Amino acid sequence: MTVRPVLSIGHPTLRVIASEVPAEEIASDRIQTLIDDLIETMRHANGAGLAATQINERLRVAVLEVGDNPRYPYKPPIPLTVAINPIIEPLDDELVEVNEGCLSVPLRGNVDRHVNIRVRYLDRDGVEHDEIKRGLTAGTWQHECDHLDGVLFIDRVTDPSTLATWDEFNEFHRAAFVERITAFVERVGS
Repeated sequence: MTVRPVLSIGHPTLRVIASEVPAEEIASDRIQTLIDDLIETMRHANGAGLAATQINERLRVAVLEVGDNPRYPYKPPIPLTVAINPIIEPLDDELVEVNEGCLSVPLRGNVDRHVNIRVRYLDRDGVEHDEIKRGLTAGTWQHECDHLDGVLFIDRVTDPSTLATWDEFNEFHRAAFVERITAFVERVGS
């Protein structure tokens, strides 16, 4: 496993629509190494997820995991998940405003995300999954899948005045956001 450089906003690969991985290639050394590198890089950077496009691979592969994460202590746990060719379907019109950050963007800002989604994907063994995700977990899925479509969270910011660096967010906005989002997590359960 290798920690790979994470691309920053402005790199053209972050704006491409990633290509699907053919099912017969999932077991290949190339794809399995990519998955291992994504996991190692995400963990090294304390990310909640990482898409292949963020490490300059134009393939529809993302990893998600939230445990004891110092960047996101308010996020509910997500077991390590490898998502190949993920598809997201909103289940209703309920939205939540979330303050998001990104390993590829040195800012945070408010984004509306669907509260209830259906996700379909293949795991690293090629097994099909069809699952319902809610709350902040659903938001994490939407964020990573946006990357695979060449979309960054700043494209979805509802109010540009909410943009802040991590330091400014921590000093001036974090406490209010954590209080609001903790109540939301308690209400929806994830």
